[in-house]
Amino acid sequence: MEQKKQRMQELVELLNKASKAYYQEATEIMSNFEYDKLYDELLALEAELGIVMANSPTANVGYEVLSELPKERHEKPMLSLDKTKEISRLKEFLGNQKAFISWKLDGLTIVLTYRNGELEKAVTRGNGEEGEVITNNAKTFKNLPLKIAYQGELILRGEAVIGYQDFEKINAEIEDVDAKYKNPRNLCSGSVRQLNNEITAKRNVQFFAFSLVKADDVDFENSRICQLEWLKEQGFAVVEGYEVTADTIETQVAYFAEEIKNNDFPSDGLVLVYDDIAYGQSLGRTSKFPRDSFAFKWADEIRETELLEIEWSPSRTGLINPVAIFKPVELEGTTVSRASVHNISIMEELELGIGDKIEVYKANMIIPQIASNLTKSGVKDIPSACPACGGKTEIRQVSDAKALYCTNEDCSAKHLKSFALFVSRDALNIDGLSEATLEKFIAKGFIHVYSDMFHLDQYAEEIKSMEGFGERSYENLQKSIETARTTTLPRLIYGLGIAGIGLANAKVLCKEFHYDMEKMIQLTEEELAAVSGIGPVLANAFVAYFSKEKNVEEVKRLLGELIIPEEQVNTEEQIFENKVFVITGSVEHFANRNEVKEVIEAKGGKVTGSVTSKTDYLINNDVNSTSSKNKKAKELGIPIITEEEFLKMLEG
Repeated sequence: MEQKKQRMQELVELLNKASKAYYQEATEIMSNFEYDKLYDELLALEAELGIVMANSPTANVGYEVLSELPKERHEKPMLSLDKTKEISRLKEFLGNQKAFISWKLDGLTIVLTYRNGELEKAVTRGNGEEGEVITNNAKTFKNLPLKIAYQGELILRGEAVIGYQDFEKINAEIEDVDAKYKNPRNLCSGSVRQLNNEITAKRNVQFFAFSLVKADDVDFENSRICQLEWLKEQGFAVVEGYEVTADTIETQVAYFAEEIKNNDFPSDGLVLVYDDIAYGQSLGRTSKFPRDSFAFKWADEIRETELLEIEWSPSRTGLINPVAIFKPVELEGTTVSRASVHNISIMEELELGIGDKIEVYKANMIIPQIASNLTKSGVKDIPSACPACGGKTEIRQVSDAKALYCTNEDCSAKHLKSFALFVSRDALNIDGLSEATLEKFIAKGFIHVYSDMFHLDQYAEEIKSMEGFGERSYENLQKSIETARTTTLPRLIYGLGIAGIGLANAKVLCKEFHYDMEKMIQLTEEELAAVSGIGPVLANAFVAYFSKEKNVEEVKRLLGELIIPEEQVNTEEQIFENKVFVITGSVEHFANRNEVKEVIEAKGGKVTGSVTSKTDYLINNDVNSTSSKNKKAKELGIPIITEEEFLKMLEG
């Protein structure tokens, strides 16, 4: 008895710690599969012993919300649902009743209140008792009606979600790999609970109603299905669902199981609710669950396989993530061979060792995870050296979990941003080396310095076998690399990432020192600071960069890899030498303003973006415009000239 009580306490603490990590700190210290297994073990112990601790996750609906948004108590507690993975349990629940079965969407539950036909309030589920008021944010949901025909008080519940396509698109736009969202649910939660609803509006959040709480003076014929049809008539998107009985439940679940492969919205199961409203209400509730509805969680398709290796993947922050590589298996219709293990704590929990027989599954039928370890040989060979740079590693305790970090400040993985700049459009312009791809190549040790990018062919077979790559992707990457070999010296200098040296400054320097890289490497701060537009700060950064022997050696290696055509010496008369122009408005005699800029620069002048006391001329065909640039020029006594006047200056 005492042993069982002690185990129950252990489970309560472990599950609460996992929930806190997941919901409040956006980290994972155990897999979903493991959480469900431990939760079921706790339930069984509580039933056997007749004891439920006050802090048990089976007794508490959720954690307190932590944000600056206003909070509000719900009129009725928002309970979670009892759940099963067995269709037989759903049949038992149905009996001879008719029910509505629908997706259990994996987003953020919201309660909406409408009065006089307008949205008055939106509150998140929060901890079930108290939620956060997000009314202004809800008004930006893509498919939510702000006005409806019904003029009485309407209260309904639904799920705010972000689809996989939008999730991938938003994540692709985030340059910082470590800042990317882990899944659509995390992204949705962060988007809905923003303090600035302008951010919410850009995230393409959608709302799907799943329950009507109150709408007086409307005859719903005692039917939940009728309620949802009425909500559709009011303009709400309603969660996809169908009428079902004990005779049809298996067929309907099979339909959803097949459809989830094509469904853009994340779902972690199905929900079954009695259609007969009065019957459902007559059943009441338990301390945690309503008795009129039931959740069905997908019975995970589990495959046994063999762990081949743990791949350690370094990131920009120094964190080195463990990834399990196993013999390929078919799961939910696709072949999988790798799964993130997240951190050392989960590895230790699974007692994960190379060669172990493991069981794998797809969480929510999407994300590969390790369910269990059958042989448990134990964690060995945590690398003492970083796979990217060879620097020393150390294990740190972060948010209740142990994680591996590289301690080398000069680790190539930590310089991901500089590699990304080097391949960017205005630098070497190597298409196919996205930041995510660079991170993978750096982690595998393919890239340590810039010049390594021109020798990726020595890893051809490894690259072709990588997830997301293949023969065609590899060939396209090689073509892009070969194309990038022919470039210009300003592009190369800009790509080196010297602090403050943009492409325009790089062009100025190259022009000033006649495209002689050998000479530029040896320039002094005084020589550089004397160049118009450079100044002492940039001069110091330039000299500091080339004072490091390793940087000089790398530039020389790059010059050996690249083809830099000789620049044509400008023989045009420098009539605009030391003159500064600003160009605004539309042009008529040139293709665009950039063409005007090129003419000015070819004749020794400089073009800037804003009018200052150093500006000599503002070119604007609308001389009498009240634009901010015109006003500023007039205040400073700077001549505003038309394109015609500029052309006359060219003619002399």
